[in-house]
This record gives sequence, structure tokens and C-alpha cells, in this order.
Amino acid sequence: MYTAHPDRYADMPYRRTGRSGLKLPALSLGLWHNFGPDRPVETQRAILRRAFDLGVTHFDLANNYGPPPGSAESALGEALKADFTPYRDELVVSTKAGYLMWPGPYGEWGSRKYLLSSLDQSLSRMGLEYVDIFYSHRPDPETPLEETMGALHTAVQQGKALYVGVSNYSPEQTREAARILAGLGTPLLIHQPRYSMLDRRPETSGLLDALDELETGSIAYSPLEQGLLTGRYLDGIPEDSRAASDSPFLDSDAVTGELVGKLRALNDIAASRGQSLAQMALAWVLREGRVTSALVGASSPQQLEDSVAAVGNLDFGSDELARIDEIVTK
Repeated sequence: MYTAHPDRYADMPYRRTGRSGLKLPALSLGLWHNFGPDRPVETQRAILRRAFDLGVTHFDLANNYGPPPGSAESALGEALKADFTPYRDELVVSTKAGYLMWPGPYGEWGSRKYLLSSLDQSLSRMGLEYVDIFYSHRPDPETPLEETMGALHTAVQQGKALYVGVSNYSPEQTREAARILAGLGTPLLIHQPRYSMLDRRPETSGLLDALDELETGSIAYSPLEQGLLTGRYLDGIPEDSRAASDSPFLDSDAVTGELVGKLRALNDIAASRGQSLAQMALAWVLREGRVTSALVGASSPQQLEDSVAAVGNLDFGSDELARIDEIVTK
């Protein structure tokens, strides 16, 4: 029987999510990859146990995570039952709905029928009575935002979610979603955007400014840019890398000589800080406190430990930030 480490809260910083009472760890564990039937069950459980021992209290999922879709939630459900039943009230479990899950017109996007049906399925797979955060995974261009936000509100009213969020919404859509939810009495807790040193859209689009104005939290996904910022590509494309595997998330054509040069220059800055490139990339996303938490994946407990070590140095000098900007934007 797993027993959590007694000092699990000693080193991880926790940040308040917007104006809510909920605090998230600076680093959260995303189950987008590495959790499904193609991975050893013991490895998956070892990652989850090590995460919790290191103070990573937030496990983030979506209905379609796997592969196949739903398998990451099922894997977490088995781990929760085996290892975490005594610790449920110390965990933040989130899931999302928005992408394709089943055939026909009600199997994706943002209708009330799809969102609430999907949440029921997610809860069943995880063996939970509620999730802590339920997200609309993407905006639906054909469904009124009032319906989508109304479904999130209903999930809270039914006791199946404690908080709600959105992901991949524009600044304008986020403001409108927050307005609708506020009118219903369910605040918009958090936004989950893609954000990294190489992907500045939350800054350039004004999304971070909108979240500041709304006092809404944020949690960044792909802060390591699908592995580009882990240091694996400093000498090109490794044979066993994601870019070499025809992954839909990272095209080998993207790993150009120019990009490799930038990665090497960023790695030099990280080394001068006493960090790996991945650690600096995570610290950069978390700088200044505008981002509540950064989502990391892990294929092993050791990889997770390396990521969590980033919280040991989250401060940047103005010269470091300027040099990073110069490298990335030139």
C-alpha cells in the first residue's frame, strides 16, 4: 500500500488561482501523453506517486487523452483506487470536453448534451463523484456561448465539478465566457492556453492581459513545446524522438538548423543559471506570477523530478529575459 511522503508540501510553491480560494502547485502533471494501454501500468503509477510525493497535487486530463480516447482517465481511475483513496481531498483532478469522443452530431464541440454526457463518462472512468475543475476544451463556432457556459454552470450546480474553466479561447471569447458565467453565479476559475518561450501568443494576443483584468487564473500547456525545449534537439532530431515518429504534435520539418541554433543559445543561458533547458523553460513560463501553474508530462519518475527541480530558481534578471527575447524573436 502506497503511503505519501510526509514532507510532500515542503518545497513546492502553491499559487492562488485568480481571485478564488483554490491554490495550484507551480507545476501540475498533465496526462496528455504516457497514460494509456501502450505504457506499463507500474510506470504510470510510479509517476503519479512520485508527483504527489513532490507536492504535485494537480492531475490534469481531458476526455480524449490516451490513446485511445478515455484511456488516460481510466488509468488515473485505477491509480486513484489503488493508491490515492486516502488522499482524494488533497488532490485537484481536472478534465475537459470539446474534442471528438464518439460518432454522430453529439460527440464533440460545446453543446449542453455533449458536455454533460462527456462529464458523466469521465467521472465513471475515473471512479469519482466530482472533478475539481471541468473545462470547455475549445470554443464551438456553431453553439451559442451561453449554452456552453450554461452547461459548465450546470455541472457545478449538480455537484459534479467544483470549478470551471476554458481552454484555447481567444481573449474576446474568454471575456464573454467570464461575463456569462458571472451572471449565472459560477465564476470562471481558469484558462488553459498553450504557452512557452517559443509560443508567445498568450502575450501577443492580449490573453494574459485579459486574464489579469478578469482576475482569472491560468495554467500553461506545452511549456516545453512538445519536447523542443527539453534539450533533446540540441544536436538535431534523435531517432527515438517525437519529431522522428511522425507525431501529429511535432513535425520533423519544424526542427530546422535555425531552430537548433536558437535552442543551443537558450541552453547556454540555462547552464549559466545552473538549470537544464527544460527547467529554465518552465521557470520562464512561471516568471512574474502571471501564470498560476505550468503543465508537465513525464515518461518516468526521473523525468518528473527533473521538471520539478525548476521551482528552485524561478527568478530572472532583466538581462536574462532580454537575451531570451533576442534569441527567440530574431
